Amino acid sequence: MKTVSNSIITMTELVLPQHTNQLGNLLGGQLMHWIDICAALSSSKHAGRICVTASVDNIDFHHPIKLGDVVTIVASVNRVFNSSMEVGVSVCAENHTKGNKRHTNSAYLTFVGLNSEGKPVKSEPIIPESDSEKKRYEEALIRREHRLSMRNK
Repeated sequence: MKTVSNSIITMTELVLPQHTNQLGNLLGGQLMHWIDICAALSSSKHAGRICVTASVDNIDFHHPIKLGDVVTIVASVNRVFNSSMEVGVSVCAENHTKGNKRHTNSAYLTFVGLNSEGKPVKSEPIIPESDSEKKRYEEALIRREHRLSMRNK
């Protein structure tokens, strides 16, 4: 059995001019790209196979990320269902010259593991160990039920 801690992926990115808009803020699409990559690596690490994005619930933008900030993206599998799994992502930005670090974004994505023919396959269950992992594990079921109810409307 695999634990949530075994699925953790941490990425670090430096916000450069090509990543920003006219205000010097990180483009939302660039951040979504980084989030998707980090979450894909987490799901693939857990499943031991290629995993693809099935859905993105939401990405909450709490604070702007500025040119020159160092962005740390942490992803881990919250829960495995049949062939799908929910991955939670947390984003922090830090300005090294000012020394301030802030949580800027949260996101939930669903990934599906694929076999060599590109067909969805069942993934091994995940074991939450810490209290926060157990809470995210339980909340993932609620989010999944909401996702499925929205799909059937």
